Amino acid sequence: MTTYAFLGALEQGCAYGLMVLGVYLTFRVLDFPDLTVDGSLPMGAAVSAVAITNGVDPFVALFIAMGGGFIAGAVTGFLNTKLKILHLLASILTMIALYSINIRIMGRPNMTLLGQDTVLTPLLNLGLTPSVAAPVLFSGFCILVVILLIWFLHTEFGLAMLATGDNRQMITSQGVNTDFMIIFGVGLSNALVALSGALIAQNQGAADVNMGVGTIVAGLASVIIGETLVGCRTITRALIAAFIGSILYRLAIAFALSAKLGAFRVTPSDLNLITAILVVAALTAPKLKQRWAR
Repeated sequence: MTTYAFLGALEQGCAYGLMVLGVYLTFRVLDFPDLTVDGSLPMGAAVSAVAITNGVDPFVALFIAMGGGFIAGAVTGFLNTKLKILHLLASILTMIALYSINIRIMGRPNMTLLGQDTVLTPLLNLGLTPSVAAPVLFSGFCILVVILLIWFLHTEFGLAMLATGDNRQMITSQGVNTDFMIIFGVGLSNALVALSGALIAQNQGAADVNMGVGTIVAGLASVIIGETLVGCRTITRALIAAFIGSILYRLAIAFALSAKLGAFRVTPSDLNLITAILVVAALTAPKLKQRWAR
């Protein structure tokens, strides 16, 4: 793997790290299988792109994108809690709707940001190269979000959210509104996913309606890899593991794409196959480790 490929994988791992943290909130904290992220990531990119092209500050555009993602997640939570639609089906319905909504937001399937100021512009003006500025900025965002999530999940509200995913009947008997917890939690998760999409769009210089395809698979793979290699005994450790898992997942993908076994060479079309193999390996590794320990 070349240095350029390594820096590119590190950049993507940090950019998608916020998405992985959002996936962790729904799948591990709330025990809510949420496929909305495949639509909320391009939604964040679309909202950010439209805002920037209309003269909005790039950093302000990030918060607007988060607001759009929160609404998308809250809709999924509402469909599940209030309309009693199965959580998986509710998220699929929202994801399908977001495809059309994202095209409506941009007015077309994709939008370019070439020539526009982005969140990377201040770092580039300092003389940093894009391959260095992007990982530095994105990792800074991820570290800040990890710290905020650690603080949030140790508050009374955050503990109630954890209890909602762990034992809904028990926390309901304590007077907690679990419907609100699910709506807010899924909304917060998709706000982080939309923030990730906004950063990716500003980094790539374009937003596309199809850029969210396979997002949930990559997010789950990153969470599982991080938990397998780092551990998840505490909330702090689990959140750090999710971020590290995002970087390791992208590095593994970059290494696999650059590998060559004789006449066989991995191509980008094999990406889904590589992801499936990585997830299977991450899921079976703990069990194999236990057997070897015995």
